[in-house]
Amino acid sequence: MAFSVQLYTLRDPMEADLLGTVRRLAEIGFTQVEPYRFVENAEAFAAAFAENGITAPTGHAPLLSGDQDEIFAAAKRIGIGTVIDPFVAPEQWQDAGAIRDTAAALNAAAKKGAEYGIRVGYHNHSWELGSRVEGTTALEFFAGLLDPEVVLEVDVYWVAAGGENPAALVQRLGNRVVALHLKDGPVTVLGTRFDREEFGSIAKTQLPAGHGELDLWGVVAAAKNLEVGVVEFDDYAGDIFDGVAASLRYLEAGDPATRETAK
Repeated sequence: MAFSVQLYTLRDPMEADLLGTVRRLAEIGFTQVEPYRFVENAEAFAAAFAENGITAPTGHAPLLSGDQDEIFAAAKRIGIGTVIDPFVAPEQWQDAGAIRDTAAALNAAAKKGAEYGIRVGYHNHSWELGSRVEGTTALEFFAGLLDPEVVLEVDVYWVAAGGENPAALVQRLGNRVVALHLKDGPVTVLGTRFDREEFGSIAKTQLPAGHGELDLWGVVAAAKNLEVGVVEFDDYAGDIFDGVAASLRYLEAGDPATRETAK
């Protein structure tokens, strides 16, 4: 499994100095990143990545609300192979009809993406797990409506915040899960609620991988078709470069249980 970092994590330094931020990530040891808002920054990203030996196998973009041709063209310019829609509002996950509409729209986006040679996926927050539809989580109901070529990027922390066991969920979702957002911290269960102030407060409690309550390696083991593990913080109380570096070091060292067994 390769490790990447979601550039939203570094949105403030990216805003101040995109090239310098990418260079520093390369110095930390990242060889892959996951861009966001890449349409308007496509040329700058492409140049910065080329200069620093960085690739971007995945990227986030608003496929269900943006100009898909612009998104896929920019992705192709940067070399992004999988474009992931990162956000559908909480109220869209409360009933089967709305979820069916979202799935149909993402399936259509995947067909357009295929014209560019690009795969399409979806990334969850907590409310897709806190909401239940027809006897299952809204996310699993949604996954059952997706065409086979549409993939999922599971955010481990927000699954736990939605009240589900991340490893068990990933196992149930099966081979559709090709990417994980690997973040850690104390877990506060939110369910279907979305209060911006509460969300922001909880995000500040996030910790580097291996420093919180989540069994990240258990989730990784459950993801049998995993291609990339993505370091991310929605927010962080410390120095963000120290945070992503600590996460990368922990993940590169491998599962502590496996290391202990090997002694």
